[in-house]
Amino acid sequence: MRQQSYRTEGKGKLFLVPTPIGNLEDMTFRAVNTLRDVDLILAEDTRHTQKLLNHFEIETPQKSFHEHNTQERIPQVIEWLQEGKTIAQVSDAGTPSISDPGFELVQACVEVGIPVIPLPGANAGITALIASGLVPQPFYFYGFLPRKKKEKIEALEQLRTHSETVILYESPFRLKDTFSAIQTVYGEQQSVVLCRELTKTYEEFIRGTAAELVALVNEEELKGECCILIGSKNPDEVTTALAGALEENTPDATLSIAEQVEWFMEHQNLTQKDAIKAVAKHLGLKKQEVYKEIHA
Repeated sequence: MRQQSYRTEGKGKLFLVPTPIGNLEDMTFRAVNTLRDVDLILAEDTRHTQKLLNHFEIETPQKSFHEHNTQERIPQVIEWLQEGKTIAQVSDAGTPSISDPGFELVQACVEVGIPVIPLPGANAGITALIASGLVPQPFYFYGFLPRKKKEKIEALEQLRTHSETVILYESPFRLKDTFSAIQTVYGEQQSVVLCRELTKTYEEFIRGTAAELVALVNEEELKGECCILIGSKNPDEVTTALAGALEENTPDATLSIAEQVEWFMEHQNLTQKDAIKAVAKHLGLKKQEVYKEIHA
């Protein structure tokens, strides 16, 4: 399917418009003009976005579009677009769909052939990366880690197998738990950077080791929007980490096929069906072969 963004007649268009992550002067001329020209603005928080609209004297009406009303709102939005309306979607700060609502609406538009037009603009992750002092390329963007400790550790264990610089978003209220988890998984000497209040008056970059950041966030209460960057590793470190992760998450090779299925069910909390798939993949067998073996 080909999309020619500006050559489609008779249909509306969805514009994805980034908004400033702090400093209002980061709003582009094109973004301001787009918000003025469209028929409707979909906003994550209409009260928050109204302050931005007031600043730039934009009078376009708004409708709420957030994680709690996405499924209800999408059919309405698609109907408006098919009637020929032009609509802009914004999040509270930064680029729509990146750790913010938007992805499901884009999918719905693509499915019915409505043009989706992205505007370039503010993004906290890239802004933090280029000034972090860490190797900027390649990088791996993850976003927000899970909140629960066990799931957070598991996610970091997976990230530890990447050689790229890793970009995370985090709430200031979870910095203690998150840096503690990073230290546990990556080790005390892992290079990390905490970036907070980007583009604002109190913008700050705190560079150090995992152990140093753990000590800092336990001594000092830091506020504001935060990005965490975990420094890249050389390929040998990644190979070692990956081998360790595989060893921890696979059964002993001396176990029978049936015993390995039981191992996956017990240690990874899988159903028998999923455990059979896991053993088949682990041993390079067909699922039917594993199934026959345990039901022999």
